[in-house]
Amino acid sequence: MNLNRIAPTLVLAVPLCLSAAALGQVNYSFETIDYSGDTFTQLLGINNSGIIAGYHGATTNKGFTYNLSTKKFTSENFPGSAQTQVIGINNLGRTSGFYITTGGTTLGFTAKGGVYTSVALKGTPFNQLLSQNDFAQASGYYSTKADGTGPDTAYIYDEGGGIFEAFTFPNSVNAQATGINNAGDVCGFTTDGSGKTHGWLQVGGIVRLLDYPGATFTQALGLNNKGQVVGIYTDSANNTHGFVYVVSTKKWQSIDDPSGIGTTTVNGINDNGVLVGFYGTSPINSGFVATP
Repeated sequence: MNLNRIAPTLVLAVPLCLSAAALGQVNYSFETIDYSGDTFTQLLGINNSGIIAGYHGATTNKGFTYNLSTKKFTSENFPGSAQTQVIGINNLGRTSGFYITTGGTTLGFTAKGGVYTSVALKGTPFNQLLSQNDFAQASGYYSTKADGTGPDTAYIYDEGGGIFEAFTFPNSVNAQATGINNAGDVCGFTTDGSGKTHGWLQVGGIVRLLDYPGATFTQALGLNNKGQVVGIYTDSANNTHGFVYVVSTKKWQSIDDPSGIGTTTVNGINDNGVLVGFYGTSPINSGFVATP
């Protein structure tokens, strides 16, 4: 498998002078979703049909999809794996994520109709896929260390050609690509040389760093085809909140599940604006769906 390197034009992070209290905020209704018999559930991706990707189990990760209409879980685990997380799902029902072998190696995967494909950049010891669009492209990253402690390099994976395209950022120590939409827009996060973590969004080869106003830490974790990015930020009191960022208006909205204020992560969004994520402090997490 080949590796191409992308050095996107970077727009430096600057204060956007927009408040989370800006007009145009969306009201959401929240629904908690827990895997039966488990105290640890994370919902990570959702498609336009309301099929959700996620996993349960704090110590041993087991993947699943969840149908929001039928309220049913379907187990999805890479065959023979020790652990699996299902993270991305597209509108054709293809999923992506990563699994850990019985020998302890972490590899990415894609799956459709019970057919699983392992994905790893040749020569790298650790890979994860974190998102999936409708055109056989996934986003993710590789680590230079087998335990995943980095340094990390963000990439896009073209499933048809088996081509990896890696992102390089000025002054970046680590970077992950967490979301890709049908237009090929990509989001993720990067940590700079000073240790600060910023979200980022690439549109048309231009990358803009995304820092939630006043936050000490920002990660962009997903995006849809309607110009909305989701993720998490940490405030000055070290509380974690989700967010929605609207690209066209550059407006931010802070998101907290009412049962998890200060411990909320928003990880996915579909084209209907429905959010998925989780709240709580490990080893106790609950998944949630937030519907506008």
